[in-house]
Amino acid sequence: MLQSKKILAFYKNLETPQGLPEGVGVLNPFLDKTVLEINKLFYKKYYNDNKKRTYLIGINPGRLGAGITGIPFTDPIRLNDILEIENNFQKKSELSSKFVFDLIDNFGGAKKFFSNFYFSSVSPLGFVKDGKNLNYYDQKDLENKLEDFIVNSFWEQINTIDSNREVAFCLGQGKNFKYLNKLNAKHGFFNKIEPLPHPRWVMQYRSKRKQEFIDLYESKFLKAVV
Repeated sequence: MLQSKKILAFYKNLETPQGLPEGVGVLNPFLDKTVLEINKLFYKKYYNDNKKRTYLIGINPGRLGAGITGIPFTDPIRLNDILEIENNFQKKSELSSKFVFDLIDNFGGAKKFFSNFYFSSVSPLGFVKDGKNLNYYDQKDLENKLEDFIVNSFWEQINTIDSNREVAFCLGQGKNFKYLNKLNAKHGFFNKIEPLPHPRWVMQYRSKRKQEFIDLYESKFLKAVV
């Protein structure tokens, strides 16, 4: 089966976690048929093959990026303007997406980049509380409640979507890496996980040094191309 079909099946069949802490809402864009159609266009365009990919693992979808489009680190603007996939989503920009698509351009463009890498997240679904993004690790009770969901999601992806098991990259050097590395040590998803500064952190706190971080990403990625 083609990678595109495996990825689409994974997202289409995601079950929304139940029994989460009070006040926590779930971002599950894949319940929307329009999002599924957009994802079908994207994955057929860039993953319609059987080539292994190296995993780039973020935190969880946010409400201005993947929480809308369903595609990690891809906001509606870059989905339309760079990936040339027309959409009717509200055209709001997201900081992480800006960095990632500058990185993709620097790497040689979307076709080359996506033929080597697959964006995933520790949690494939996002969370909100009081109208704001909530990361899975922001509340310990949420993190604990999600562990089985997270572990099962990783195994389902790894066992069905052909992947480079030697190394994966964690986008986020702090809490995201600490949690993912601990989970990987327990379950053995990958032989090694390398941390990188999170795109949003770069854009929010080190934007003047953006090219320096893009070069850092690229130097790491070139060693992992399979």
